[in-house]
Amino acid sequence: MKRILVIHGPNLNLLGQKDPTLYGNFTLEELNQKIMDFASKNEVEVKLVQSNYEGEIVDELQKARGRFDGIVINPAAYAHYSYVIRSAIEGVQVPCLEVHISNVHKGDAFRRKDVIGPVCVGVISGLGWIGYLLALEYFFFPTS
Repeated sequence: MKRILVIHGPNLNLLGQKDPTLYGNFTLEELNQKIMDFASKNEVEVKLVQSNYEGEIVDELQKARGRFDGIVINPAAYAHYSYVIRSAIEGVQVPCLEVHISNVHKGDAFRRKDVIGPVCVGVISGLGWIGYLLALEYFFFPTS
């Protein structure tokens, strides 16, 4: 059975409250339920983490080494400037997919800079909550 770590970054605990026109009307709890339902149907073990703190995200990434087959991370605003999270992803040697609910290439120019994506196997952006399920599905298929 595959083991996947899913990390929700800062402010994702406010889903459904923070700009629903951009991020949707679903809550983090509803998103997590969709992830868990998908994982259960596909016999994938998932650990869900949400943190507003960069160091806590780094701690979770470091603990993933040797314990998980993949990581799905929505670093939220940390995607634009967190070299600490980037370095942690590089160091754990676990395939990582970056996910964003909204299209980060729309809106503010600073959101177009992504320091996390280049150390991930891919980036899914702008597909809403289904992006998380697509990221999980990626780990079903061998990469070579």
